[in-house]
Amino acid sequence: MEKHVLIIGSGLGGLACGYILAKNGFRVSLFEKNVQPGGCLQTFVRRGVKFETGMHYLGSMDEGQTLHRFFKYLSLLSDVEIAPLDKSAYDIISLGGRRFDFANGTERFIDSLAAHFPKERHHLQHYCGVIRSVANDSPLYSLRHTDSVTLLNPEYIKQSASSFIDSVTDDALLRQALAGNLPLYAGIRGKTPLYIHALINDFYNRSSYRIVGGSDAVAHSLVKSIRAMGGAVYPSSKVVKINCDETKAVGITLESGGEVRGGYVISNIHPCRTIELLDTRLIRKPYRERIMNLRNTVSNFTVYISFRKEAMPYLNSNFFHYRDGVWGCETYTESDWPKSFLYMHLCASRNQRYATGAVLFAYMNFDDVAQWHGTRVGHRGEGYEAFKQAKAERLLDELERQMPGTRAKIGSYCTSTPLTYLDYTGTERGSMYGIFRDCTEPVRSIVSQRTKIPNLFQTGQNINSHGVLGVIIGAIIASGELLGINTIIDQIGKEAGCGD
Repeated sequence: MEKHVLIIGSGLGGLACGYILAKNGFRVSLFEKNVQPGGCLQTFVRRGVKFETGMHYLGSMDEGQTLHRFFKYLSLLSDVEIAPLDKSAYDIISLGGRRFDFANGTERFIDSLAAHFPKERHHLQHYCGVIRSVANDSPLYSLRHTDSVTLLNPEYIKQSASSFIDSVTDDALLRQALAGNLPLYAGIRGKTPLYIHALINDFYNRSSYRIVGGSDAVAHSLVKSIRAMGGAVYPSSKVVKINCDETKAVGITLESGGEVRGGYVISNIHPCRTIELLDTRLIRKPYRERIMNLRNTVSNFTVYISFRKEAMPYLNSNFFHYRDGVWGCETYTESDWPKSFLYMHLCASRNQRYATGAVLFAYMNFDDVAQWHGTRVGHRGEGYEAFKQAKAERLLDELERQMPGTRAKIGSYCTSTPLTYLDYTGTERGSMYGIFRDCTEPVRSIVSQRTKIPNLFQTGQNINSHGVLGVIIGAIIASGELLGINTIIDQIGKEAGCGD
């Protein structure tokens, strides 16, 4: 019983925990409410085109780089095919009628931006140096032994990304460009910590790839491996309660009425959803209220585009556009939405010439769709469908202005809103990246893998950080509560052929 671990939710965090613990001799059982495991790794097909729902591209996947080492440890490399993005422009930032390319590698990145800002080369070198040092200083990003519960330099937690960027240069346009990929973390000026910006930019700057054929390959591989090691993954198995005795968690209750007992429980769902599953005196009112009142990141509205056959040349870059400025796009009115968008083609095969599909998304607040909260998917009514169509047409108009001729190449499209995110992932108010990290309240806005119940732990994008790298590291942190973090780091190093 003690070595039986029950995991709630089969997103990347839950699957990675399941793999790590099964690999180390634990009996693992994962329970997923949806038919398809994977959380934001899920994909869906419309008119023969497969679409991503969450994870769109990877960084640091070159041989020996951090995510490559994690993927090797998780036995993903043989099952997940990747294709490199344009190394000279993996991201394109569109600002004020100008476009700036982010190139892979520190020197190439500096050269690319210095071509637009020749007097700023020294400042760009300083910027890149700090970004790299933030990543290198984190033991779990650099895979060094650690005995500290603090995994980041407090200076990087308490300083905002915007104040750091402002300190780098006086050039207002360069400041905007350097923050140009902030939809990857829903950054807010004066609030989002430096470490969030730094880790994401370092992650993608080292190398950038798309997953060929869809991110569900990651989920399928981990499920296969867990089952091969004796673990179990149960789709369509919604957990409705975490059962506790007077001192600890003892098991879970399923919506079907069945109960499962275990020695440990790991929750891979939003912390608010975890709290809702607990009816025990072990969770005191102040802790419950703190979790339930935490701020969450903004959500989004997405248009999933299917192109006519061999009509749209494949864009091997991610395109970020801003109508005015980079910061503050999450605050808008009915008349000025959308202030920005992110546009990505989907990688159906290596070396493809034409795109089959794309995702186009813009920030959207949950309040915009709150009137339909509580309705069922596919049964929200004509008003909701009209709302989605109007928003999609407006967003497509913005895309057309930046890339003339795109509309004529679209065969069909479908959409999702914050309600879609809420229904399929359970994240609070449909937030893209879960709990919002706030440098002005660094302790209050960070959620620990530990709960007030000694054998109940949390993982997923709300622990450590979001994104594929952040979530895997969060899974290492959670699994480390049972195994020891340094044990896992040693295993990763050994399998990658590296030392400590």
